[in-house]
Amino acid sequence: MKAMAVKKYGKNPVEMIDVPVPEINAEEVLIRVKAASINPVDFKIRDGKLKQVMKHQFPLILGNDLAGVVEKVGKDVTQFKVGDKVYGRPDKTKIGTFAQYFAIDQHDIALMPSNLDFVQAASIPLVGLTTYQAFHEVMHLKEGDKVLVQAGSGGVGTFAIQLGRVMGLHVATTVSEKSERLVHELGADEIINYKQTNFWDVLSDYDGVFDLMGGENLKQSFTILKRGGAIASLVGPPTEKFADEWHLGLTKRAGIWFLSRDVRKWAKQYGVHYEFFLMHPSGKQLRTIKNLIEENEIRPVIDRVFPFHETQKALDYSEQGHAKGKIVVKIED
Repeated sequence: MKAMAVKKYGKNPVEMIDVPVPEINAEEVLIRVKAASINPVDFKIRDGKLKQVMKHQFPLILGNDLAGVVEKVGKDVTQFKVGDKVYGRPDKTKIGTFAQYFAIDQHDIALMPSNLDFVQAASIPLVGLTTYQAFHEVMHLKEGDKVLVQAGSGGVGTFAIQLGRVMGLHVATTVSEKSERLVHELGADEIINYKQTNFWDVLSDYDGVFDLMGGENLKQSFTILKRGGAIASLVGPPTEKFADEWHLGLTKRAGIWFLSRDVRKWAKQYGVHYEFFLMHPSGKQLRTIKNLIEENEIRPVIDRVFPFHETQKALDYSEQGHAKGKIVVKIED
């Protein structure tokens, strides 16, 4: 089969290579991949920024979510059959969806929404699960709560605004002027043009912040929260909880303790909970998201679609940081 891979860590282009079709174990299904989306974690993995917690072999096939058709099932698979249309996000230890075939655990996928095509479905798993877990498992948001979603026009942001609306949250978001109409249509209650206004000058007494920016934006996020509020960050420094979940050794724990010294200080000062997290796969949560999409409560937002042989162009475009919604690679018609 064909796959898109890098041969070493660093900002190296992906190359199309020939590799064997993966074998499956008893709990896995083999998927003929139709489409896969671009996600920021692809760059972190490619550049080696996660090599301290993730071990990879080269050539390294990139890609962290997919949509496709079940080609083969393991002997203990009970949830799926050959021919099912599915979407999913594999476990952190097993990436590589920029490929014609992919083997994945049955518990990490779900039947894809019946009202989406493969390209649309492929745009959902990673951003959907990330947002669902940030809102429910980290910030524990409930109807009536107020949440700030930073960078609301991006892949994660466009999904987060919609999920917030579905949950009955008051959603504020930061965007440029050209994206204001989009996030308004998605359901944002308060729209802040970050080029003209600092969100910390106009927001206060919030229950949660979905931090997608880091840096000064993260620091100021603490100031707009009520005591007992929470920050779920995808880009800030990791914490001891992260070290526990990833079973890191003493040396790496010491590094994390040092890197997180400021956020620990701010969390204590403002009486809020801060957590850096990487989402976990969940077929169950994907089924919940599937239902919301089929009920037309959430829709995919796609900026551009690239053919398989232009995966590198898709990555380049994503790194520019100007996409409104998701970027998807169409692997097979």
